[in-house]
Amino acid sequence: MATPEEIRQRVEQADIARSARRAAAAQQIGELVQSRAAIVEQLEDVERELGDVIADAQDVIGVEELAEFTDVKAADLTQWLAGRKTTRAKRKKPAASASRAQGEVSRRPSAPGTPPAGQASAPREPALAATGSPHTAERVAAEVT
Repeated sequence: MATPEEIRQRVEQADIARSARRAAAAQQIGELVQSRAAIVEQLEDVERELGDVIADAQDVIGVEELAEFTDVKAADLTQWLAGRKTTRAKRKKPAASASRAQGEVSRRPSAPGTPPAGQASAPREPALAATGSPHTAERVAAEVT
């Protein structure tokens, strides 16, 4: 039978090995998440640029014709075009919020989620669909219209 000291040492040895594996797993996950975030940011930049190019070319070539020539789904082209418009609107919001915070004071506090009087409420970002695409709702709206 093991002595109390031997038991303590065995438990410590088991904990050391487990802690090393836990630390290695957490470190690897952290690195992969950082890598993923960089790739997602790069993809968003490419999609934004695609939307800009499609928008700039609208006067000479339509989405359907682009789809025909490039073998890219019209729905994807429309999604990138719609995503471009949404992204630009998002960039303008912080400046508007900053000007409100500096000079404009509401006469009465708004309820949470309610815009101050005289301001239209901004549409919320749709939840991610099962596909994981944040632009799914935009694509559906673009295809319907």
